[in-house]
Amino acid sequence: MRTIIWFIYFWLYLIKIYPKQKYYEKRRAEGAPKEQDLSGINQVVLQWASSLLKMAGVTCTVQGLENIPADRAVLFTSNHQGNFDIPLMLAKLGEPNPVIAKDSLEKMPMISNWMKLFDCLFIDRDNARQSLRVFAEAEKVIEEGRSIIIFPEGTRSKQDEAGEFKAGAFKIAMKTGAPIVPVAIDGSYRAMEAHGFWIHPAHVKITILPPIETAGLSKEEAKHISTRVRDLIMEANKK
Repeated sequence: MRTIIWFIYFWLYLIKIYPKQKYYEKRRAEGAPKEQDLSGINQVVLQWASSLLKMAGVTCTVQGLENIPADRAVLFTSNHQGNFDIPLMLAKLGEPNPVIAKDSLEKMPMISNWMKLFDCLFIDRDNARQSLRVFAEAEKVIEEGRSIIIFPEGTRSKQDEAGEFKAGAFKIAMKTGAPIVPVAIDGSYRAMEAHGFWIHPAHVKITILPPIETAGLSKEEAKHISTRVRDLIMEANKK
């Protein structure tokens, strides 16, 4: 019953905020500066993500918020355990940040509209050229002063152990000089993936680790950064 109620709420909420969606889309089409609407869009996204977690019975403990640099855009890199990782990352990092998401989400009505307003990007990991274009767009977002969230595994692990972190995801930070902020998600798969498609209450621990500066990394350090970040996240989830 919880799952059915959650999905009904999910779509009803999008319908409720549809007038706001059209308002911001109209302003964007008229050439209004994105900065003027950013606060309002952020608020909508934050409320939506927080309400989805509440309706699902997902609670969360966050450690390490002080590790997020206050004066610079960063590349948040997180393990990817389940479907609730995106609302968790949107709602629990102090303020919502654009996400690099799988391209299938671009086909979902209303959701994709809000994601585009929010500067999210859609990646087809089976298309190398398209992935490179998306990474280039992500670099522009960071250079404009907005942080980006990426899941370097590229797909959900649906378990405690993370899959391989793809090296390409980290080139965004290397090319812009942005710090990498590893984020360890522990337990999100227990909200859905551990029960098939059915939603169950779950408690999730999020640990935000100290930033890794990329500007001074040697070629050898840069080559192994994906493994280093994965190891840091796995170590944090064992504590």
